[in-house]
Amino acid sequence: MFVADEPGFSGPIENVTAPLGREAVLACTVHNLSTYKVAWLRVDTQTILTIHTHVISRSRRVGVTHSDHRTWFLHIRELRETDRGWYMCQINTDPMKSQLGYLDIVVPPDILDRGTSTDQTVREGASISLTCAATGSPQPMINWRREHSKMIPLANGSQVTSLEGPVLNISRVSKQHAGPYLCIASNGVPPTVSKRIMLTVEFPPVITIRNQLVGAALGTDLVLECETEAYPKPVSYWSREDGEIVPIGGSLEPQRIAGTYRSILRLPLRRIKNTDYGAYKCVSKNSLGDTEGTIKLYPMPPPALENNKNVIQRLNIMIDKASESTPFGTQGTS
Repeated sequence: MFVADEPGFSGPIENVTAPLGREAVLACTVHNLSTYKVAWLRVDTQTILTIHTHVISRSRRVGVTHSDHRTWFLHIRELRETDRGWYMCQINTDPMKSQLGYLDIVVPPDILDRGTSTDQTVREGASISLTCAATGSPQPMINWRREHSKMIPLANGSQVTSLEGPVLNISRVSKQHAGPYLCIASNGVPPTVSKRIMLTVEFPPVITIRNQLVGAALGTDLVLECETEAYPKPVSYWSREDGEIVPIGGSLEPQRIAGTYRSILRLPLRRIKNTDYGAYKCVSKNSLGDTEGTIKLYPMPPPALENNKNVIQRLNIMIDKASESTPFGTQGTS
């Protein structure tokens, strides 16, 4: 008497990894199915999803197809994180035969408002911690960078382009730390996401003067320059050595350098007079302190006179050379 081979599985169910919101397809390959039927079940909830060509699940996202009754495909559309888990392919033999396959759902990273720092303002010299909380599957890695590829100064004096970890600790904040930071979350599932956190550093004014001694001739024009750096925004002005404040006009307003705490204070002097010579103080004040820098203006000869001096010096040199090449006291013969 001929006995047909019993049905069985032709190979294991390959585990499937699919992104959130997409479709996943698990495949179960069988042989000698004959009149037996294949069913798909959700293991953790012990829910029957499909039997043969019929969908038992009430979810519109579940479907079943087959290829010549050999490979049976379980379709799950519009994937949710709750779809992650073990699925069973079952043949209704006696005893029942089954095998398992795992569906993993990968989720792109998302930065959470709760647990992530907002814009911060801190005094120079204080310590601060910036935090970044993110979700996703796999768990995202957090990377800190500064905008425009600026370096991050460390406490040991070195600088780095990026730091890893959910917390960015700055032990002694300086004005070099000020600016926007990017908290970047990635887990290999696109897209990578980031959040911009602005770090504002408060510090008393610092003044830089590039030329502390400036010479100018009478009647000429000149612009004195002083660079200030401070936050909060300082009040800056020019004064003479006797304390008299130089009146501020439209041209004397500090000009802020874009994207920094620095401003340039310019003092134009037109047709310089004798009374204009002397010391000028650039003064800058804010709620954290004040400072000043001094420029001394001294007289110089007019350009024309200076040129005449150079001409005379050159003529004297030429005369000296000519004298050296000409013999003196030559005696004639009769």
